[in-house]
Amino acid sequence: MASKRNVEDGILDAARTCVEAFGVRRTTLTDVARRAGVSRPTVYRRWPDVTALVADLLTRELRTLLLEEEERAADDRPEERARTRLVRHAGGVARALATHPLFTRVVDSEPELLATYTFHRLGTSHRAALEVIVPAVAEGQDDGSVRGGDPAVLARMVLVTVQNTVTARRLFEDLLDEDALVDELMTLLDGYLAPAEGEHGPGRTTA
Repeated sequence: MASKRNVEDGILDAARTCVEAFGVRRTTLTDVARRAGVSRPTVYRRWPDVTALVADLLTRELRTLLLEEEERAADDRPEERARTRLVRHAGGVARALATHPLFTRVVDSEPELLATYTFHRLGTSHRAALEVIVPAVAEGQDDGSVRGGDPAVLARMVLVTVQNTVTARRLFEDLLDEDALVDELMTLLDGYLAPAEGEHGPGRTTA
């Protein structure tokens, strides 16, 4: 008998296939149930509508990207200071998001569906990202590579900067390809996080 987690992952996999093929508006829970090979009540018990299902799907995909990029950033160059690793991690996540079939489908064809989650409140996806970024900022403050300030504030600025760059990438199409855009993003983040001239030692503060 399949576990609850396996069933949910199967439904989310099916939802991803449907959204990538047809978009959010043309995807129904019935479509998802059929593709997942489960009954409609099985899907409806977990998600009341497609919007809720897609929100959980986006959160799962983002968590996966964050973990993959975090491991890659740590394993590739373990001797790096925290700021350099964090900036590389952020750049890797931005590059992955900019080429991810699900995210690009939603951003390019139905961006209004992301408005509430992106601009009006912190959603589950945001919190998942901050769980990774806040400790990384604090680590950088401890080793002296990140400037002083509340880690939660600095982390949220990093999050918003990456998010806005990815969602607005079409505005740069006539000037930069995706790799060059990510390079500019990393330069921006590195400058924002760098300690001021003459600032030494841990500089962490809390609100």
